[in-house]
Amino acid sequence: MDSQKEALQRIIATLANKNEELHNFIETLSHLLAGVQVNSGQVVSDLEEEFDTLFSILEEAKESMTNTIKQEQARKSHELQNQLTQSTNALESAEELLEFANHALDIKDEEEFAKAAKQIKDRVTMAPAFRLTMKPKATDNMTHLMVDFSQERQLLQGLRFLPVPRAPEIEVQDCMVVDNAVTIVWRMPVEDSKIDHYILEYRKTNHEGLPRVKDERCWELVDNIKNTEYTLTGLKFDSKFMNFRVRACNKAAAGDYSDPVTLETRAFNFGFDSSSSHLNLKVEECSVEWDPQGGKGLDSKVKGKENKGRSGTPSPKRGSNTRSPAPRGGRDRFTGESYTVLGDTSIDSGQHYWEVKALKDCKSYSVGVAYKNLGKFDQLGKTNITWCIHVNNWLQNSFAAKHNNKAKSLDMPVPERIGVYCDLDGGQLSFYNAESKQLLHVFKTKFTQPVVPAFMVWCGGLSLSTGLQVPSAVRSFQKAENGLAGSNSSLNSMAQ
Repeated sequence: MDSQKEALQRIIATLANKNEELHNFIETLSHLLAGVQVNSGQVVSDLEEEFDTLFSILEEAKESMTNTIKQEQARKSHELQNQLTQSTNALESAEELLEFANHALDIKDEEEFAKAAKQIKDRVTMAPAFRLTMKPKATDNMTHLMVDFSQERQLLQGLRFLPVPRAPEIEVQDCMVVDNAVTIVWRMPVEDSKIDHYILEYRKTNHEGLPRVKDERCWELVDNIKNTEYTLTGLKFDSKFMNFRVRACNKAAAGDYSDPVTLETRAFNFGFDSSSSHLNLKVEECSVEWDPQGGKGLDSKVKGKENKGRSGTPSPKRGSNTRSPAPRGGRDRFTGESYTVLGDTSIDSGQHYWEVKALKDCKSYSVGVAYKNLGKFDQLGKTNITWCIHVNNWLQNSFAAKHNNKAKSLDMPVPERIGVYCDLDGGQLSFYNAESKQLLHVFKTKFTQPVVPAFMVWCGGLSLSTGLQVPSAVRSFQKAENGLAGSNSSLNSMAQ
């Protein structure tokens, strides 16, 4: 009976997963169908606009060339009309002179004849007919303004849609996720020398498998990628997975997206637990700051309103004097000299990493882990259920690893940022210089229950960085040191 129930439960789980996949696929198809309608209308509109522009250019060219022909016609007509008018006038004058000369032949008086002959000679010398150029200033040839659009016609007849690149193919086996960076590698299914660049799009998601049409996050893009791989760096892995897709672009158009791929980007994400932090700590999600006025005026709401202008006034987002007590079933708030705040997420197994940076002039702080049953008066490093490194910049500077009320001085500079590596299964807690990955100290123990990140701060503040993978340098060091006791691990033998 039990085995049948287990088998049925597995079948139910399989069917539920398949139903979810089908819902997602149906949403994808519906989205694509709607996109086809919208995009088809858009390309038709773009096509009409392009043809209207082409028609407009042709009309403008036709008008311009017609005007050129008319101007040439007017010029030649003007030149020839002037010559025609001058020639007509010259002919009339020549005919009149010829008639006068013929009459002169009939003159019998020698003196009158000589006078007429001299007059005729003078008029012939000045006659327009003998001063005219007998060559037309223009011809009737207009072939220099003829056109041959055979090549243009061939171009127009060859109008086609833009050549679109094919969709790239992402090489999943060559993609890498390491050190909060993701390298995506792809290739073209066929070589295309006309590709100008690529566009990479990505988004974070908590859903495994194919990307969903309706996801809580939007696609982000990286444009103008010249190679067939790209590395996204400095990412915060605050989601379980990331979707990726690529498209190729030539000078004319962008092609289809590649088939999307989903890569796992799990990391340890947590914030500060404000519900149980000490009242003198002003806590935001990823920062905690000492507040000497914290907790004052809790007995009077009126006083709290009157003191809004005083120094130490809580920030607008969250005020230490407005915190509500821990909910029933939660832990007590830290008090006394235990200026402590815990992380809001416990570590039950696996390897995890986070980083902490002290604000400038912070006088005292501790960074480490603790069991969840840490007492409200307990201080980090002074019990057998807390492990930390402690920095003191007040009166006498010190840098030490602390556990079970014992301390080991660390003879090295305090780094600007401290990296914390916790391997719960392997029983190891390591502290690193977050920049250089220099090992600061290692605790080796056997954790008997889940732990939570733990912090103490006095007269200063801390900022927290989570969503980080275990750095590859730390992983390599841990593998090299696995099973070996370091000289800086003298606290390992302390009572647990």
